[in-house]
Amino acid sequence: MLKIAIIIGSTRPGRRGEAVARWVHEIAEKRSDAEYEIVDIADFNLPLYDEPKPPMLAQYTKPHTVAWSKAIHSYDGFVFVTPEYNHAISGALKNAIDFLFNEWKDKAAGIVSYGGGTGGARAAENLRLILGELHVADVRAQVTLSLFTDFENYSVVKPAPHQEAAANTMFDQVVAWSGALKTLR
Repeated sequence: MLKIAIIIGSTRPGRRGEAVARWVHEIAEKRSDAEYEIVDIADFNLPLYDEPKPPMLAQYTKPHTVAWSKAIHSYDGFVFVTPEYNHAISGALKNAIDFLFNEWKDKAAGIVSYGGGTGGARAAENLRLILGELHVADVRAQVTLSLFTDFENYSVVKPAPHQEAAANTMFDQVVAWSGALKTLR
């Protein structure tokens, strides 16, 4: 069975990403097409990239990189839960992505973004550019959660009813592409 990681893309105190990821995971748990797990980048305590060689070589020397590599390598696809910080993904998510190369390659990804007026859409665009360089097939369907309409008091996740359907469409595409790309890995 395919394994899909739901990656929390923020590490800051008071982040909303953990609650958003739990909401995404609750939807995923109703499905039977893959195994879905939450992966929190905060659990890996990744410093700013500190490996002496480029990640493309996969010659890791640091225990935190080895653990991160092993975790990401084990998945067939991903759903990134990302906030929008200044029209982009968080620095913590960019750093976590940059630690690896081959572990991302030839896998599929969906995006759940959240933020102000555009629901994190610009962060999703930024993430798509990064994923393309890593040979990750990002799917078209995405979920954009607005802090104004999908959160109560800008903090409690309460997505509008249509968001679950959007998440399921995204999952359908991630699972289909993850399965198709498995032959390349």
